[in-house]
Amino acid sequence: MRAVITVIGKDNVGILAKVSAVCAKYNANVTEVTQSVMQDLFAMIMLVDISAINNDFVKLADEMTALGDELKLSIHTMHEDIFNSMHKI
Repeated sequence: MRAVITVIGKDNVGILAKVSAVCAKYNANVTEVTQSVMQDLFAMIMLVDISAINNDFVKLADEMTALGDELKLSIHTMHEDIFNSMHKI
């Protein structure tokens, strides 16, 4: 099982580290990351293996949302099944 985490907002030092730390706390393995900085805007997409998480997925998603609020970023965590369903024709 995997999840997609997106992060968008004003660039700041340590965004990747803070998001990765939450993943590590839940034993979610970051398998792929792509990020861009355009002037002062930061955008990142992470693919995370959640097959071995040590807590409920909803708690992981809620903590990511709270981190986004704290850092004034938009952080969305979506289960791969939901992501795939949204993008089927």
